[in-house]
Formats: sequence, structure tokens, C-alpha cells
Amino acid sequence: MVYTVAATTLTVAAPLGCDTPRADGATAAPDVLVTGTDEEMLVLEVTAANEVVVRLPRVEVGQGITTAVAMMIAEELDARLADVRIPLADARSKGNQYTGGSSSVSSLYGPARQLAATARARLVTAAARRWRLPAHTLRTWNTRVVARDGRTATFGSLTASAARIRHPDVSSKPKPASRHRVIGRPTTRIDARDIVTGAAKYAGDLAVAGAKPTVVARPPTLRGKLVSLDDTAARALPGVHAVVRIPGGVAVVAETFHHAFQARDALRITWADGPLAPLSDKEIRARLRAAVPRLGTPPRGSTQIEGEFAFAFVSHAPMEVLTAVADVRSDRAELWFATQTPMEARETVADLLGLSKTAVRVHVTRGGGSFGRRLNFDQATEAALVSKAARRPVRLMWSRNDDIRHGRMRPADHHRIRASVAGGRVVAFQHMSASVGESSDEQGLTAKSGAVRPLPSDSGLYNFGRVGGDSGGIELPVPLGAWRSVDSGTMRTAEEIVVDDIARALGRDPVAFRRTTLRSKAVQAVLAKAAAAGRWGRRMPAGTAQGVAVHEEYGSAVACLAEIDATDPKNPRVTKVVMAADVGTAVNPRGLEAQLMGTAVDGISTVLRAGLHIDRGAVREGSFADFHYARQRHAPLEFEAHIIPSGGDPGGAGELGVPAAAGAVANAYARATGRKPRSFPLDF
Repeated sequence: MVYTVAATTLTVAAPLGCDTPRADGATAAPDVLVTGTDEEMLVLEVTAANEVVVRLPRVEVGQGITTAVAMMIAEELDARLADVRIPLADARSKGNQYTGGSSSVSSLYGPARQLAATARARLVTAAARRWRLPAHTLRTWNTRVVARDGRTATFGSLTASAARIRHPDVSSKPKPASRHRVIGRPTTRIDARDIVTGAAKYAGDLAVAGAKPTVVARPPTLRGKLVSLDDTAARALPGVHAVVRIPGGVAVVAETFHHAFQARDALRITWADGPLAPLSDKEIRARLRAAVPRLGTPPRGSTQIEGEFAFAFVSHAPMEVLTAVADVRSDRAELWFATQTPMEARETVADLLGLSKTAVRVHVTRGGGSFGRRLNFDQATEAALVSKAARRPVRLMWSRNDDIRHGRMRPADHHRIRASVAGGRVVAFQHMSASVGESSDEQGLTAKSGAVRPLPSDSGLYNFGRVGGDSGGIELPVPLGAWRSVDSGTMRTAEEIVVDDIARALGRDPVAFRRTTLRSKAVQAVLAKAAAAGRWGRRMPAGTAQGVAVHEEYGSAVACLAEIDATDPKNPRVTKVVMAADVGTAVNPRGLEAQLMGTAVDGISTVLRAGLHIDRGAVREGSFADFHYARQRHAPLEFEAHIIPSGGDPGGAGELGVPAAAGAVANAYARATGRKPRSFPLDF
């Protein structure tokens, strides 16, 4: 349903995940008929300056959602893309503002197009009545309404009269795909120039009056406790405004970040070790392995192909470090930061400060990367506490060291997989796993009970007979967070390695074996495309090889072919990646290609180089100098993305490629070296 708001400018609104047409306590502006409100709506406004503005209830963290939505709006309005502006909406009280699960494009595709189609119908009707022409004889083009006799009117010149139209004279249905001219066309990001010229504004760039730079001294171990503090020397340094104790450490507010870091380093603090101090990687991995449920009895007469896989903790490490600006007063609070969960953040901050939710305003800013990290808002809660205690606005920044050593991380996990083969085919497939869960118990270190967890695809991606799985785990006092592709990033990687092992045991080519056992025609199609485009099976020099893997999730399918040079097995280099994806309607194929390229780098990183070690309760790594995420010299020399054209609404894409890329890289390494990789990253 789309609501119309009659005003001096044309404004229409569509509800997103909310059944209530009006927010509590909402009041109408003078001479405005409100049938839906900003509080729970996706809102489109056509301004007198001929600008189309849509306040987006999602966050832009580099995934290109603002460009995709601008394309949807421009398509249905026949507006110039340059005339469409997509600011980010503040946190609301109702509706859906969650950015995650590769759901943004799919959830916005229908409402955004319907919103623009409704606006177009009213603009055309307004022009028809002004010119006294039949509405069906008019068309829209380049943010204008055009008549057959050559007359034109900008949308901006029609917006006031269009706002008063209740029942348009033409259809307000979105266009069929056959008439799309913008959707499906590779398009450069609408914010690309701002990003590369530095004009794009992040939380740390905002000019909030009086907001002073703030950093936090944190314990050496995870969840360590403050025992004693001597801040005399720090307070005596120039430019220091305040020193504040908070649950995570000691915050310093200063005139500049240089002053703040100097003062932080001058603090004399005694810390007590955190509850994880008795443990290091070896003990954690042993406990995880012991927590994996036992495999059941295999079918009688079958041969077993088994594998065990260990995956390390991994930092999200977004390029823009966590930053939040907070201005907390006695009766209200205002915050600015990038967040994937602004409504939850608003409620949490309100509870923390003892304020009503309506007294807290959260402005959502763009983020420089996330990969799941900004689902949590640690920096915002800290900034709010410091601002309240210091009685002044603050600009709190986590350093890279802060985020890698104390930030959220992908859980370490362990997998045990067994394929039972009989008569030249797989008759049963079991996948048991255990992962680290975050303990709220300060003593932590307890086991958690197993629970049935289905494989990422409903009944298994392959025709493998009886498919099943179970999970267990241990709980540890470590800060965990959803990392791009969540469970699938390790579960499906391990499974795709085993699929190669099965093919090898049966004397089958890995691609041919997959094509005859995959259930999904969409997955079969992307695999065929990747194999053909990547020239699967071509002769390669010794120490080099190809690997493949596939994945299906979020209503989409992907295949990846990777080529690796492992002539030096300790320093392998992925030289080529070919990916093929079917995501339904690809709103922006260029944006999809960028997403797939990013997932390829994630797969290369987490399989070959990037992980976090735990040394007696402390994270060993502290920067990109030792957290070895792939750099330009590790990226593939060649990259291809092939988008399979298909109808239907868009599926998810942002996380889709990670399991396929990781599996393909691992399989390429195995074929190049003759080894069986079982612990990741390989350089651990």
C-alpha cells in the first residue's frame, strides 16, 4: 500500500514492515493531509527545484544501496539519475530499518518502484489538467512531463498541483521489466565522485558544535577489569578536557585526537586479567573439537569419506574505524554514527541513559565498510556514556587496534563431515559442527548444548541421499558478531571441500560431478557459465591449479572458479577468479560485480591469510600489519563476473559469494599442492 501526503510539494509514502499507518503522537502540519508518516515510511518527495528525494530507511556502508534505490526511483519516474537524491533516514520508532542478511534490494524493490510509479501518475495527471489534454497522451522523460505537441513541464513545476490530486487519470502500476531502461543497466555509483574526492561525509567528518575528540584506554586482555587508575599526569597535559571511566575502559576527551592519544598513553592503569586469560588458541580449538556432536552410524555397506575443518576467529576490520558523535543533555540525547540497526541502537541508548525513546535522536551516517560489524553499535553506547559524564559533546573513535583486539569477530568453529558412498553415488551426508558462542557469564568457559541446525540450503545443495546435521559449541567471554555470510562462510566452505574429495574418490571431474548431482537448475547454470568462462580443465603448469565451488542462498545462486599459483606453498597467490551469479533481477549489474569482487577478496583472505590468534586471553593481532587481510598484491590479476539474466524479483547478493569464493580457493590450493587443507587460514 502507498500513502499520499498532500502538501505544497508532492510527497508519497510506502510502509515498510509496519502494519500501523501512523506513528504514536504524530501530528499533521498545517494544510497537510497525512495518511502515512515519516516515522514508519519509505518517503518520496518531489521538490520545487525539480529534485526527487527519498529518505532511505537503510544504511549505506559501501554496498551501493543508495545507487540501487536511486535507479529504481529513476526508472519508474523516468527521472534523470542526477536528479534523484537518497539521504539516509534517522532512526524511527516503527517500521523496518534493518540493513543485513543481503535483504535491502529485495525488500525495497517493490515498495520503491510503487512509490515512484504513484508519484509519476500524479505528475502526469497534474500536467494533463494544466494543459487540458488527455493524460494518456503524455509521457515522462528526464524529470519532465512531455506532451505530443512539444510542451514540457518539469516535475518541480508540477509538484504543488500534483500534491492535491487524490485519484490520478493514469495507471500507477510499476512498469513491466520489458520497459526497463535504468534497472538492469550497469551504472556508476551516484556517490562515486564524492567518495574518491573526499566530499563524502562519515561520522568523523561531521561538524557538530563542541564535539571533542575522544579515545579509550582498554585492557590488555578481553574483558579485563580496571583495578586502579592514576590520571594525574594525563590531566596535566595540554588540551585534555576530561577523563571518564566507562565499562570498557577509561575515556579521554581532548582538544584533538593527538592530544587524546597522548593523554591516554599517560594514564597509569592497573588491569586485572579478563576471564579468558587461562586460554589460548590450542585449548579453544581442542574444546571446540570436543564439542562437535558425534557422527551417526553410516549406511550399511557404504564407504566413508570424512573431513574435519577448523576456522579461526576473524575481525570485520572495516576500512573506516568505528566512530560516533554524541551530545547528551539532562533531558535528551542526539547521536550521529553509521549503524545497520538504528532503531535498536536508539532504544539501547535511551535505556542506558535513563531517557525515553522519544528523547533520543539517532542520525544515520554513511559507513566506510561494515561486513556485519555495524550491526552492533559499541562506539555509540560508549560515546553516549562519555558525553553524559563529561557534560559535553564528544567524537569518540575506536582505533584500528581497539577494533581488532576488542571489537566483534567471526566465531571460531570446527566441522566434522562424512559422506557415505555406495554404488558410485553418495547415499548419506552428515555435517556436524561446533562454534564459539558469546558467554554473558564472566567466568564463561562453559559448553553449550547441541541443537539441530539445518544445512544452509533446505535439504542440501546436492542429491546426497539422507542429509543431516547437528551442532554444539562452547561459550566464551569474547565479543562476537555476524560476519559477512555468517554460518555459510565456514559451513559451505567445508562442504565444498568435501565435494571435491568425493569427486576425487569416485574418479570424477569436480565440475562434472557437481553438474550431475546438484539439485538446483539455477546453480547448475551458474556453474556451467563459470566453468566455460574460466576454461575449466585447461592445462596448467606444475604447482598451479583451478578450483571450483558453488553456493545458493538469499534466493540467489553463485559459482566461483579460482586459479592459484602455489609453486611456493607457503606463499600462494590467487591469479584469476571467475564468478557467475543469478540473483533474479540485477538492479545494477556493475554494483553486483563489485559485490562479487569483494566476496572473492574475502574468500582469498580467510582461506589463505587472515585470522585472529588468542594468546592467554588476548588477541595477538592489532593492525593490518599482522591481521593479514588481502592487499592489492594478493588480489587476483584477473577477475570476471558473469550475471545470468533471469526474471523475477531480486534476490540477495552482498554475502552470496563468500562461501563459493572461499571453497574455490581452498580447492584450487588442494589440487595445486596435493595437500588437503583442513585448518583456516592456511598460514596459522
